[in-house]
Amino acid sequence: MDISARIKELRKKTGLSQSKFSAKFGIPVRTLQQWEQGISAPPEYLVRMIAYIMQLEENSQIKDEESIRGEHADGK
Repeated sequence: MDISARIKELRKKTGLSQSKFSAKFGIPVRTLQQWEQGISAPPEYLVRMIAYIMQLEENSQIKDEESIRGEHADGK
């Protein structure tokens, strides 16, 4: 899967509109649209930043869900 498809999939998976995703990462909506269409590609540092932040948020969400259910990450 190329980077344009991965970015679009990630944005949709998180339920963010192009506008909200762009605002979250401080990029113009048009830039995001170009990335998703494969017209241009984000710089590597930005790809890494997006991946890192999204992973942190996913981990946080998992911990929140475990906390609600009274579970711990180590299964105890």
